[in-house]
This record gives sequence, C-alpha cells and structure tokens, in this order.
Amino acid sequence: MISSDRRLYGILDLGYVRPEDSLSMTRRMIEGGVDILQLRAKSQSLQTIRDVARAVAPACRESGLLFILNDHPQLVGETGADGVHVGQDDMPVAAVRKIVGADALIGLSTHSLTQALAASDGGPDYIGFGPVFSTPTKPDYQPVGLGAIAEVHRRVPLPVFCIGGIKRENLREVLAAGAVRAVIVSGILQAEDPAAYCRECAGILRGGT
Repeated sequence: MISSDRRLYGILDLGYVRPEDSLSMTRRMIEGGVDILQLRAKSQSLQTIRDVARAVAPACRESGLLFILNDHPQLVGETGADGVHVGQDDMPVAAVRKIVGADALIGLSTHSLTQALAASDGGPDYIGFGPVFSTPTKPDYQPVGLGAIAEVHRRVPLPVFCIGGIKRENLREVLAAGAVRAVIVSGILQAEDPAAYCRECAGILRGGT
C-alpha cells in the first residue's frame, strides 16, 4: 500500500548515473526527502542491476524509503526490493503478482486516461501517469499534458504519480492541475546539489515552500 504521505518519487536512472555512483546518489536523494526510489537501468546487464539493487536496498530500508525495481520482477525477492514497476508492453500485472507475491508493490505505467482507467482492474498498487511534458527518457510518447491530470485523479481509485518532464521549475504547475504526487528524474540527477533539489521539491509537494 502506498500511504498518502509518500509524494516524491525519485528514479535512480543509470542512464544518468554510473553504477559505481549509485549508492552515493541514493544517499543524497534520501537526505533530500525522497519517499520512493526506483532503480531504472534499461541498458545495463542483469548482473549490474542485481549488484546495484543489492547495494541500494539496505540504504532505502534503513531510511524508510520504498525501493522499486524497474522491470525484472524475478529480482525483487533476492535484492530486497519492495516491489517492481512495469510498462504497458511488459508482463501483465497478474503475471507479475505471481512472481513477486502478495506483499510486494507493483506499479504500472499509463499514458492516457483510457489506460489509467483500465489499470484499476488489473491489480497494480499505483500507476504512473504521463509523460506530462515531453521528456528525453520517453521520446516516442506524446505528452498527455496538464489537462487530464484532474480527471485521472477523480476517476482512478489508485495512487497516481505524475511523470514525464517534471522538474522543480514546473512542479507547482503540475500540482495546480490536480496532481498530489510526482516522479522526478533528470532534475534530481543532474542537479548541482541533488539533496537540496529533492528537499525543495519535497517541500513543494507537501505544501511548503
């Protein structure tokens, strides 16, 4: 279950961070107040993903963060991850559930209101909705824009994490459109001070500065 106070979702993307720097970046994100951390490593070997996950999971656990793997549900148990995030073209949620078990979290990416509504029947614990804005990590997806955010939150009975091109500079705009949770990737990972960047975003999401 995703509690209502978990709002800032950071992604440790190995397209931006070297595997050997992953634990250091994780600690900065923890210091900054990230509530959920996902390891995304699209171009890395399975062994590299396994090694990084095993290094990162204890730090997340000790700090009370949820640690999610992007893809690879078979690695959840052995790495100590709390769950897995899958895409529309990946293994169905029901099949993932058989692998990770009843207690693990499953997130599902959605890219339209139709997909978001359909997700409710599939059994994920939360959805990602986006990309809200154009983003280099999803160049082939048409941005959903700000207009659908309120409707998704009104009609989908799951925690919704808006994703895609969201940064500190436009986070208030996303919240004004109806979002309550956000995923931030490059803004954090390319910041001069990732901890300070996360701290500011967390404050915005929690209604502070």
